[in-house]
Amino acid sequence: MQGLMIPSLFPTYAPYPLVMVRGEGDIIFDDAGQPWIDLYGGHCVCSTGHSHPKVVEAIHRQSKQLIFYSTAGDLAIRREASDRLVAFSGMDTIFFCNSGAEANENALKLAFQITGRKAFGSFQGGWHGRTFLAMTVTDDRKITEAFESIFPEHYQFPFGDIQSLRVLDFSNLACVIVEPIQSMSGIRTASSEWFAVLRQKCTEAGCLLIFDEIQTGIGRLGQPFASQYFQVRPDFITSAKGLASGIPIGALMMTETAAQHVKPHMLGSTFGGGPIACAALIATLDIIQNEKLMEHVTRMHTYLTNALKNTLIDEVKGIGLLLGLKSNRASELKEYLLSQRILVGGSSDPHVLRLMPPLNVRESSLEILVEHIRTLGGKS
Repeated sequence: MQGLMIPSLFPTYAPYPLVMVRGEGDIIFDDAGQPWIDLYGGHCVCSTGHSHPKVVEAIHRQSKQLIFYSTAGDLAIRREASDRLVAFSGMDTIFFCNSGAEANENALKLAFQITGRKAFGSFQGGWHGRTFLAMTVTDDRKITEAFESIFPEHYQFPFGDIQSLRVLDFSNLACVIVEPIQSMSGIRTASSEWFAVLRQKCTEAGCLLIFDEIQTGIGRLGQPFASQYFQVRPDFITSAKGLASGIPIGALMMTETAAQHVKPHMLGSTFGGGPIACAALIATLDIIQNEKLMEHVTRMHTYLTNALKNTLIDEVKGIGLLLGLKSNRASELKEYLLSQRILVGGSSDPHVLRLMPPLNVRESSLEILVEHIRTLGGKS
């Protein structure tokens, strides 16, 4: 009997209909040399564009000096990266890991250890990762259903509803974790007042507040992190995705008040904060600040929201360059844009397409997007 034909690389997501060969800025080139405008950024990862020369140079320079040593070694570049990210984020100390899920896993674990409480709180529509504790607080039954019988105690609350928030009781919770913008759910966010009330309730109940900023961080909202945008300081910020322009790295950032309860043996990661990743992170921060990308993000947001008025787009959702294009023709639009070699993302809301382009996306690329949206809107 002939065996099943299993590919050497196990399939996960359905890929875009091209073979990607190289990238430059907001453009991906396929194996036929054709350019594609990338407004998805490898799922919010390519913060400074594809292969920014300064990131490439930083990686090359560091690779000639020291490719790797674990946290058993004292590395000047790791200390520099933590100093830079502390200054940028407004937090006090950082634990480096490898991914967003790992950052969330450690934040949830520490909340349990610090408070001694056994229950977690999160919000309907939140998506926090595929590791065990991260899945516990993720609202996606496709990945969580098989494990729900062994999850720790957990409560999901309505997102963005200030009246229901005011009456919630957090006194039994170790922490509450929230995405300031729920990306997978269709770019849903809440008001500044809602976040302020959430901070107050967590403080009063003695539970820790975790901002999952894996997508909202590193300048994407026109501010360093959503905590600065909403002017709320959580106990923990988790981040990953665009931190190092595509080199894998995650970060769990803590306030001094929270960190004083954490003992060194509670955290560990062999590859976390490796020298190449730290070099790429420092270069990424340099580019964002020196090239004034946060100001550019705000300008591009304003351009798009104005340019897409009176089109088939009913609403431009989101902040900065974490955007959702809401339309009852979203599926048709995604296919049409692909036919025009423009990459965008879907969401769990069938009426919302997501844009997560590089922070230095060119206005000319967004003009092409708008032109194609207007073209499709004019077709019967």
